[in-house]
Amino acid sequence: MKSSQIASMAADTSDPKAGLRAVSSLRVLADTLELRQVEAALRSGMNWQDIADALGVTRQAAHKKHSKRIDPTIPTLRRNA
Repeated sequence: MKSSQIASMAADTSDPKAGLRAVSSLRVLADTLELRQVEAALRSGMNWQDIADALGVTRQAAHKKHSKRIDPTIPTLRRNA
């Protein structure tokens, strides 16, 4: 099923059970896409503060959510380095 169809199901309140499943699927998709973009940002040289600013969260929140999930081969800048 296409993500646009899933979004339509998530917005449709006539079948809450199907809508909740669709919302859950969208959440997984959004989390996967966010991680891919964070990895791309790190590869391009962005630091955690830049990434956090783009996501609208604190540096600490961005780091906590993604630091253990990113590809370990991506070099990341250390704050005190």
